[in-house]
Amino acid sequence: MNPKQRAAEAALSYVRDGMIVGLGTGSTADHFLQALAAAMTTGQLHGLRGVPTSRQSERRAEQLGIPLVTLAECPSPDITIDGADEVDANLNLIKGLGGALLREKVVAQNSKMLLIIADESKTVSHLGERSPLPVEVAIFGHEVQAPFLRDLGCEPTLRRNAAGQVFTTDNGNYIYDCRFTNIADPVHIELKLKSRAGIVETGLFLNLAKVVLIGTESGVETRKR
Repeated sequence: MNPKQRAAEAALSYVRDGMIVGLGTGSTADHFLQALAAAMTTGQLHGLRGVPTSRQSERRAEQLGIPLVTLAECPSPDITIDGADEVDANLNLIKGLGGALLREKVVAQNSKMLLIIADESKTVSHLGERSPLPVEVAIFGHEVQAPFLRDLGCEPTLRRNAAGQVFTTDNGNYIYDCRFTNIADPVHIELKLKSRAGIVETGLFLNLAKVVLIGTESGVETRKR
């Protein structure tokens, strides 16, 4: 079992019968979806319903036979289990390399608990150490966001897919991947970004995660806020 799978399997211990579970997006979250589906098939867990955080996780859950509900139907999920691109010592996160940051944050903020699963390569001493910060922007006038983002101390790159086309999110927006040397004050950067017209959401997930499970080659490390 690899570290991502270990973290995903460990997350099952936080799930109870009848829960509404926010279903994350990405490779580590997919390991959890598989583990959750297996637990439901074997009768280990009963009566669960999932709230997907992307079209990708929605399709995957349907393939695996996990019953789904919308956030409108269940506006306060009991727990959301998702991956992360970076985790710092304060359990603050960068998310969004999978392109689902807006829906992931909406579901996370409305959940009673956000549990993050990751392998140890995602742990950093400061945000921005390894991963760019995804910033989702409206398509209209998106070109004017690049100089604004650059003035914040990063190098923004408009995200493209493997075919070279501009990547479009599930919400019909673009993403700029912003490479910072060091996000020394993530709260300040978040406030600056969110005050700018045309910036829809950021990949900074601050003070949201309550538990982080870090999978290693030998086990799982639990970090709590």
